Amino acid sequence: MKFIRRALVGAVVLGVTAAGLSTAAAAGPRLRWTDCQPADSAEVKGSQCATLQVPVDWRNPSGPTFGLAVARRQAAVPGERVGVLVFGPGGPGDSGVDRIRTGMSRFSADLQDRFDIVSFDPRGVGRSNPVRCSAELLAKQPSPIIGSAADFTATISDNRRLATDCREHTGPVYDHLDTWQTVHDLEAVRRALGESTISFHGSSYGTVLGGQYAETYPGRVRAMVLEGISDHSAAPARTFVDQQAEAAQDSFSEFVKWCDATDTCALHGRDIHALWSGLLARADRGEVPDPQHPTVPITPFNLSFRVFKLLYDPEWVALADTLKQLDTSAPPTGKSPTPTGLASYPLAVFCQDWNLPVRSYREYAAQLARLARNTPDMRYPGQLTAVSMCLGQPPADNPQHVLDVHGLKTPILLAGTLHDPATGYNWAKSVARQLAENGVLVTYEGWGHGSYTTSPCMQSTIDDYLVGRDVPKRGSSCPAVPPGRLIGQIGTPVISSTRSS
Repeated sequence: MKFIRRALVGAVVLGVTAAGLSTAAAAGPRLRWTDCQPADSAEVKGSQCATLQVPVDWRNPSGPTFGLAVARRQAAVPGERVGVLVFGPGGPGDSGVDRIRTGMSRFSADLQDRFDIVSFDPRGVGRSNPVRCSAELLAKQPSPIIGSAADFTATISDNRRLATDCREHTGPVYDHLDTWQTVHDLEAVRRALGESTISFHGSSYGTVLGGQYAETYPGRVRAMVLEGISDHSAAPARTFVDQQAEAAQDSFSEFVKWCDATDTCALHGRDIHALWSGLLARADRGEVPDPQHPTVPITPFNLSFRVFKLLYDPEWVALADTLKQLDTSAPPTGKSPTPTGLASYPLAVFCQDWNLPVRSYREYAAQLARLARNTPDMRYPGQLTAVSMCLGQPPADNPQHVLDVHGLKTPILLAGTLHDPATGYNWAKSVARQLAENGVLVTYEGWGHGSYTTSPCMQSTIDDYLVGRDVPKRGSSCPAVPPGRLIGQIGTPVISSTRSS
């Protein structure tokens, strides 16, 4: 009910009625495009940048504003232009502006021909009033592996000290970073573009934005793809962390299966589970070097996070090589230098989007023990940080809720990967259930976080949906592409309709 009340307040603020935007709300500034810089860069050439002033707090639309950085590339074939495709960046912390400036390989040639492709830096990120904090305090953030009641109390104090510092160096936007605010930023971008509807492709954390935008402005959605789907209904903290750890453990187990069956794997024939357990124990004693800074020890959590990131593509060959190298490495002799100045901190949005309270050290320790039993290799999932960093913080302004989407012209296409280490397939199925007839889940039966740039079948399915609004049959799936094979090396894409969604 709290979310519903907040949404209604936002509707009144923005002049939204049941029939759509009022004339007053629909009017607004247009974007003034200039060439993105450096304009003489071959990679950047063709991209256009602009800044849109939006309220710091959409509940006070006449209050202070800040500049939201926006970028676009216009359709390469104007005569075949379909409309605007907005890309919702992931992370949190990814720059949508940089995606347009230098990362257009993310989109097929067909999409680049047919759409003006637009993205933006979400508030608190990149060029959009980034969250800035003391680099020293960020470096001293406590480990999510909290080992005592005293450390639990100290983590709460450190989190509050960091929040005060970030607020001081960031300004008022710091307290209004949540995705509810970004939904209205996106709607302001649509209005400034002069488009009656937009198509949207959200990736990873950008799927939270997409889902809430469809919930708030269903009449403004022409088509929507959510890829690498984050389930913003996951609660409480125990459910959130367990689901994340299960996804990471599944992907690690898939890596082990591959290595056991692949003669060229650097760890073929080894007991990888035992090797990994030994590395975590050595890291706890400060005996494992940081792969990127070999003279400095790496913590068990950071070591686990490095492995977790190598499961994203996935980079199984590199993962095996890294583990083999670390297994024979000498203990590091240096220590990390203390950074100075300010540093960006895009993860701050987590504490405004997720309520993940843990009441005591006893409860926190029970979570760590449960993870060690149930997901022993990935007992320290990366998302454990979302719990530890928010200890002692105020309740989220945009807490988890079940999606309530109605009135879409076209069902949302959900692109879920069977073995996704970051946003597990269980989350894709959960969001599909929440959307019901307003969503269709297509399953990529392979590995990694995301599928559009991995699978020709998924790419063609998504392109056909975005261009022609060809909605796949329910239960459709695409076959796995063996890791290491590039998109375009496979034969004709084949989509099947055998998987139950």
